Amino acid sequence: MLLPQMLQDPNFRAPLAISLGAIAGALSRYYITLYFLQRFGSNFPFGTFFVNLSGCFGMGFFVTLASQVINVPPELRLLATTGFLGAYTTFSTYGLDTMNIWESGNYSTAIFYWLGSAIFGIFCLYLGVILAKLL
Repeated sequence: MLLPQMLQDPNFRAPLAISLGAIAGALSRYYITLYFLQRFGSNFPFGTFFVNLSGCFGMGFFVTLASQVINVPPELRLLATTGFLGAYTTFSTYGLDTMNIWESGNYSTAIFYWLGSAIFGIFCLYLGVILAKLL
């Protein structure tokens, strides 16, 4: 299949959009984290903190803009959300998921997801460390 034909195929365009966004998101995260590390040192993870907060802001802004203000093509939505912000920080998706559950009226589920992801995430990270050390 020739490239112009492939670009017309949504089954090709969606993964391509996600991939291009992911490259930009991962590199942005890397360079922003490196900047904060060089600027402020390593006593506190300022880079990760900034990336997580700015990623949440970006997710909220873009999803609202794309769904309520202007018509954004599906591939551009995937590039920005799943691709860029997904590689930049999954924390933004966690924030969006929590907000969507909350806004649907499932308050106890939202609170469980919000707290459970943080608490069990750290527990699972620690469990991974322990298991890796046993090898």
